[in-house]
Amino acid sequence: MNSAITPLKIQILTPLPKICESFLTESMLGRAQGSGLVNLEVVDLRHWTNDKHRTVDDAPYGGGPGMVMKIEPIDKALRELRTPKSKVIFMSPQGKRFDQAMARSLAKEQHLIFLCGHYEGVDQRVIDHLVDEEVSIGDYVLTNGAIAAAVVTDAVVRLIPGVLGDAESAVSDSFSENSLDYPHYTRPENYNDWSVPPMLLSGNHQAIAWRQEQALKITREKRPDLLNS
Repeated sequence: MNSAITPLKIQILTPLPKICESFLTESMLGRAQGSGLVNLEVVDLRHWTNDKHRTVDDAPYGGGPGMVMKIEPIDKALRELRTPKSKVIFMSPQGKRFDQAMARSLAKEQHLIFLCGHYEGVDQRVIDHLVDEEVSIGDYVLTNGAIAAAVVTDAVVRLIPGVLGDAESAVSDSFSENSLDYPHYTRPENYNDWSVPPMLLSGNHQAIAWRQEQALKITREKRPDLLNS
């Protein structure tokens, strides 16, 4: 690794840190950290509470179901964690939809802090005054925002140069060029009378052309909206 390269720092700020801890040490993410290409940290929001129960939530003003995350511990945490180079992202179903283009953009940042909600959400003043952007991974509800933050972290880290063993892997992935990936095959060549397409066995140039054709065909069938974009 080039010592002049500053690794991307990602911190996931959550009241339930155990949700992410093992995930961030396995497979690609673990290797990326071991190689010094990225610095991943799960931060326990409860560290910035001051009561014996380490409370991060309270009942909402005006009534209603559930609990709301309090502004005080979040503000204290961000005052300590963020720097002028930080980008603070709140994982929220009301946020901008996460996609591959956003992943590429976030991979160029120097410091990402993912603030993760729980319960019914967070005090609106957190969104209005303390975060830079709201991001959603889809139109559905999760138990905890840390799950969404882990998804975004995985998508971002794999785009950092040097993280993937094959430099072409991130380029050929689904969504990298507004298209889905082509079909993949490996040994054995024949299994239960199901054969590998002969074009993949007849030379590199024919294989490349076949893969491009198949990627376009699959995208047209399954996600034509990608071609329109």
